[in-house]
Amino acid sequence: MMRALIVDDEARVRKAVRLLVDWEKHGIREVTEAGGGNEAIGIIQSFGPQLVIMDMMMESGHGLELMAWVREHAGNIKFIVVSGHDDFDFVRSTVRHGGIDYILKPIEPEAINAAVAKAVEQWRREERERLEQQQKSIRLNEFKPVYDEKLLSSLIDDPGSADVSLRRLRQEGVIPEEAGLCRLLLARIDAGDASLQQRFGHNRELLHFALVNICNEFLLPSRSGIAFKHWRAPREILLLVWGDLERAAERAAQINQGLHRTLERRLHFGLGSAGELPLSLPRQYAEAAAALQRRNLLEPDRYIHELNAGKADGHAMVMDGRGTAANAPAAASAAGGYPSPTFVKVQEDWKLAVRSADPGQIAAASRKWIDELCRLGTVTPEMLAAWTADILSFRSGMIRETLGEKTESVLTELERDDAGHAPPSADSYTFSRYAWSDWAEHVMTRLAEVISRQQARDRSTFADIVKYIEQNYQSDLSLQDIASRFYVSREYVSRKFKQDYGINFSDYLGKYRIDKAKLLMLNPHLKLQDIAEMVGFHDVKYFSKVFKKQVGQSPREYRGK
Repeated sequence: MMRALIVDDEARVRKAVRLLVDWEKHGIREVTEAGGGNEAIGIIQSFGPQLVIMDMMMESGHGLELMAWVREHAGNIKFIVVSGHDDFDFVRSTVRHGGIDYILKPIEPEAINAAVAKAVEQWRREERERLEQQQKSIRLNEFKPVYDEKLLSSLIDDPGSADVSLRRLRQEGVIPEEAGLCRLLLARIDAGDASLQQRFGHNRELLHFALVNICNEFLLPSRSGIAFKHWRAPREILLLVWGDLERAAERAAQINQGLHRTLERRLHFGLGSAGELPLSLPRQYAEAAAALQRRNLLEPDRYIHELNAGKADGHAMVMDGRGTAANAPAAASAAGGYPSPTFVKVQEDWKLAVRSADPGQIAAASRKWIDELCRLGTVTPEMLAAWTADILSFRSGMIRETLGEKTESVLTELERDDAGHAPPSADSYTFSRYAWSDWAEHVMTRLAEVISRQQARDRSTFADIVKYIEQNYQSDLSLQDIASRFYVSREYVSRKFKQDYGINFSDYLGKYRIDKAKLLMLNPHLKLQDIAEMVGFHDVKYFSKVFKKQVGQSPREYRGK
């Protein structure tokens, strides 16, 4: 909605302008008046017109003065001069101050309406351009942080273009020219912190924005560093600090105080050792990530972690909340200062528990595992990740050892189940021995279930195979025939005979036939040829050979006893 102001020290002229202009046609909804230039200034400030129609010669505030003020303080206003003086200097002044038209009194309706239409069109065109430019500026302002974050991330992730990225960041004023040595700090957001995620409506971008802004409140005012989101890793916040590098841990602790005041949360920071920009950053990032992976989860109140460069083995030196080094033995063990317990120590207990399928035995094996893990007073994300891999490897190995060819289908079933029963996050800010023990118990319980179920199916299938052989032993039976009939592999049939009887399929079939032949030999009226055919031998000589091999006597010798 457009507004117009009529400025003239004669009321009749103001009235004439009101009547002559078709305001509605030009889209002007509100019109007000002023009796002089001085009064007009106050009205412009409160009323905010887009168009001013004014006289040049007024007792209270000359028109030239009003035009000069408008140009300085409200340059987007369009104005039309209406004057009784046909003076070239006035016309020139009007043009110089950006006026749209100069109309002589008496006012002609066509002239004033044409001037208003021209002024309105020009104002609208400039307003569209201004809005478009404003939108472009907004988009640029929105894009610039993203652009800066990508450049900053590339310093770590793309060493080949790091020099170019650093040069652009210096040109943008993001990193000062004098910043040479720096330290990288890495913080990972706890994906399991449901209440924090809910606080930001599960909007990850909004959470990142808040965390980065709080960190930058401690870095940007002093131009001592910058915090940014790591583009390659969606849960990581990176801090690049320069100047007074020895106080980097203290600075991280101060940031944590600010985070706690604002969000009632603290972040765990991994610190890299100081190095030159930009070449040292990939190495610093690896150090910071390792420090986080080797932090002791049994000491949840320690938030600042760095690898101790003074030790050749690279153990983690854990810092307390104030940024001071923790000298407790447990801190030194965070990277493996003490021998890390291995899964081998509990593996046999797990095997026995799974084979027993007894809930009590499974629960006891689970507790023993977590007790062994916590025994040394140090549990790190690195250790948990290794033990998780060991447990899943143990599961695969036990299925392969027990079920053979059914391994892949059973593993697929268990892996689908894993989606709803994933292990607790090794990177979580909190460590719950009960959650890990429950997960281990679930792994063993499900493993025992699928093995027991599959073994029951196998027993049923094999019992059917044995029954079929006993009912059809007189026929020509081969290993392949049996496998095809029961939809199993030759290897399965052979393996089951070995497991249950200690002999292969052909030996079992031969023994069963000879046992039946022995019974038939009790009848003196049956010839050996007939007996051989009745038990599945079509060649009496071959029957005699097999019989002697198994019994130690020929059929005639056995019958003559």
